[in-house]
Amino acid sequence: MQDPDFQPPINPLPPIVILTFLAIAGVEAGLSLGEAGIIGGPGAVGWRLGLIRDHGFSGQILDWMVANGIWPMAEVMRLFSYPFVHLGFTHSLFAMVLLLALGKLVTETMGPVTFAVIFVLAGAGGALAYGLLLDDPAWLVGAYPSVYGLIGGFSFVMWRQLAGTGAQQYRAFTLIAFLMGIQLVWGIFFEVGLQWVAELAGFFIGFGLCFVFAPGEWHRIRSALNRR
Repeated sequence: MQDPDFQPPINPLPPIVILTFLAIAGVEAGLSLGEAGIIGGPGAVGWRLGLIRDHGFSGQILDWMVANGIWPMAEVMRLFSYPFVHLGFTHSLFAMVLLLALGKLVTETMGPVTFAVIFVLAGAGGALAYGLLLDDPAWLVGAYPSVYGLIGGFSFVMWRQLAGTGAQQYRAFTLIAFLMGIQLVWGIFFEVGLQWVAELAGFFIGFGLCFVFAPGEWHRIRSALNRR
């Protein structure tokens, strides 16, 4: 029999977070094993570039679709597929660590539906911002815009908690300020590209979505409007 007082050393993760993690980890595992020559033979070396070409997001493709008013489904799906392809193992590792930590908090606080909505729409919205605001030929890949959306959800939770205690609410944005600061410092010494535009857009989208999808927020908004 299981001891009723037993507490697992690691709190269980919500199933939707585990599934999202496994989707990213599975793709990266296949690509890394192929690059190491363990599976796939000589042709596996080009798997990553092939996935980036077929499933990464391209601002130039978006510009073409907007200019011509043509929206092929295969190209539109890039908005939702690019978070599952990364530039390398290290690139995916940090995204997966942040996904597990922030996904657990967002899901347990606001539910699995809110997690899914933030992850998907922050990723897609971040890509659209990247494509529409910039003229950058670099491909956008990686889960970071979606993860930054979860940072927006985390910041929303902290913002509401601080408001309830009367503390200074700007402290809720410490994490995003820290990460953007690292991006700035890193960009001084290295060429890091403009993916931060998609990440910052993902953050604001994630934060904004919480006003609609966080438990009780829609009722709060309706009550505020009715009082006017």
